[in-house]
Amino acid sequence: MVIAMDTILVQRPQFEKAATSAAGIGIAICLLLSQNTILSAGDIGNMTGISPTLNYVQEQQQHDEVLFESEISQKYIGSQVTEIEKGVKHVRMIKFYKNKPVRINIVELSQGVNQNLVVEPSIASDKLASRKKITNIAQRDGAIVAINGGYFKPQTGVPLGTLMINKKVYTGPVYDRVAMGIFDNGFDMARVQLKAEVKTNLGGVKIDNVNQPRMLSVHTIVYTPDWGEYSPPSPKYGMQLVVSNGKPVRYSYGQNKIPDDGYVIVGPKKNLDRIAGARRFKLDLKLNPEWTDVKHIISGGPYLVKNGDVYVDMTAQKLGSVGGRNPRTAIGYTKDNHLIMLTADGREGASIGLTLIELAELMKELGCVNAMNLDGGGSTVMYVNGKVVNKPAVQGGIPLSHTLQVRKIS
Repeated sequence: MVIAMDTILVQRPQFEKAATSAAGIGIAICLLLSQNTILSAGDIGNMTGISPTLNYVQEQQQHDEVLFESEISQKYIGSQVTEIEKGVKHVRMIKFYKNKPVRINIVELSQGVNQNLVVEPSIASDKLASRKKITNIAQRDGAIVAINGGYFKPQTGVPLGTLMINKKVYTGPVYDRVAMGIFDNGFDMARVQLKAEVKTNLGGVKIDNVNQPRMLSVHTIVYTPDWGEYSPPSPKYGMQLVVSNGKPVRYSYGQNKIPDDGYVIVGPKKNLDRIAGARRFKLDLKLNPEWTDVKHIISGGPYLVKNGDVYVDMTAQKLGSVGGRNPRTAIGYTKDNHLIMLTADGREGASIGLTLIELAELMKELGCVNAMNLDGGGSTVMYVNGKVVNKPAVQGGIPLSHTLQVRKIS
């Protein structure tokens, strides 16, 4: 991106001050070195009264902030831009498609500018089968920004797709749909698969999913305490094996109470019979790709932008039902790890919504190298600083399964 020189020159006094300080430090170091004096980083810090590491971090953050402000001012010309927090901008704009308006809200943030920002998913309650309005979830968690998350089962609120919070897998993937991994220093995006197994002293059993509604009777699924108090009913010709503290405690056809220190395996009898007599159990959950340092994962679909190109894979992710012109929610990130959260209102004369292709082109236009669609339609909602800023069909938005939020920590 080309950066206007006049924008950078506004910050010139800060750089001149830093340059003068750096020049003074450099002269002092050179004089001492000419006297064969060996200096450590600590010596330099003592001599100048500034911690070299802290000074570097501060200068880097100042540099990032100048670039961030410059990029925002150029990217959103003619839009209403409000600073929510240092490194967090809320943008309101109207765009026209087929000569009709679409009302769009965007939050763009940089953790490089403000390292006190935390980006994370959040569930409605301590159990997956629950729904709450975005304002309730955000205010409970002290979030400054939140948008609706991925798909969920309307009747219960159980998320449909991969959801990990603080390295804990709550739910597994559905149809290998795309998900965004959130790391301490950035983001990644990929279609996610589950590689899971229950290992015992008698061998192992493949696990098809975790805490997800059953799609096929042949699937073997594990239900943890996050699912709820009881496991769901067994499939036809299915059984349930209750494991507590790594040991089997019950093998039955009917529903079971899920132990706080274990899980319930639900699947075809022929699969579970092989391990029903085992004495030791271990649940091994792995995801592909193996994001070893990932802290959170939130899924959606389809892709909108992949490696810098518009890429909408509705058919591959079995998402034919989300086409058309609708309210939309999307997330993506730029090459310099700015997170972009977007909602577009629809289904009204004042805002007609977006197609997936239009949404993908917009996310690319905003600089996303990777972006994906989240749940839309009636779920589309954005919360900023204590209130809902878009106009969902239901005032305040419908109750949600989970959100993606931004918090500020001290």
